[in-house]
Amino acid sequence: MRAECAEEPIIPLSCKEGIVWSGKRSNCGMVIHYHGTPITPMTALYELAGRHFCVSFARPEQIGRCHEIGQSIMIDNGAFSVWCREIQIDWVSYYEFTERWLVFPTTWAVIPDVIDGSIEQQDELIAQWPYARKGAPVWHVNEPISRLMQLVEDWPKVCVGSGGQYAMVMSELWQCRMDQVFDEIVKVFRFLPWIHMLRGMACCGKRWPFASVGSTDLARSHKRPQNTAIGMVTRWDALQCPGIWRVQPKQLELLA
Repeated sequence: MRAECAEEPIIPLSCKEGIVWSGKRSNCGMVIHYHGTPITPMTALYELAGRHFCVSFARPEQIGRCHEIGQSIMIDNGAFSVWCREIQIDWVSYYEFTERWLVFPTTWAVIPDVIDGSIEQQDELIAQWPYARKGAPVWHVNEPISRLMQLVEDWPKVCVGSGGQYAMVMSELWQCRMDQVFDEIVKVFRFLPWIHMLRGMACCGKRWPFASVGSTDLARSHKRPQNTAIGMVTRWDALQCPGIWRVQPKQLELLA
């Protein structure tokens, strides 16, 4: 948490005692946690006043309440639900839905995407997005990293979605891929861009410097006997991502 950080200014690339700036876990950092809805009963949602919420177009019923009590709102396009249920979404309806809520300055939306779709399909949907920088495009982990670099150059936020052989967040393949991603990012950009990890709450407290993460873990799990909504949100929001990433030396393979 920020309270653990030293009060003096934090100088990047330094080696202060107790702080590791090597892409490993750091004591200092920050990440915005977007908690997916709907969260029921409504009393449980109200207990979370002042938090950040993610409202999916596939389940939009609490979006008004979330704007009443939340710090910021992320509107998800529902593509994951489409992919899981093999249904179709009318993207024009999504544009109309988001327009009403994007007037709030701390609300933003995920630009439509197609999980396991072609790059041409993704680019076409980005080109059709009508609300400019109030949206964030999705880069899928199985796409070329060069495409991510271009999206970061063009957009204030970029979402990362897991797909293909990297569909399971935190799998060994996924972890290696994200190491490659942030290695390339810091080679190109002086300051870390805003990268949002979709279905990424489990990345909190790990080594990757995501600016924000989201998942429906709280909504799905807070009714279990050992859990409460406020207890889960407190635990998740206390876990931060590091504020910096440094490329690690690669060990050269010995040739036989």
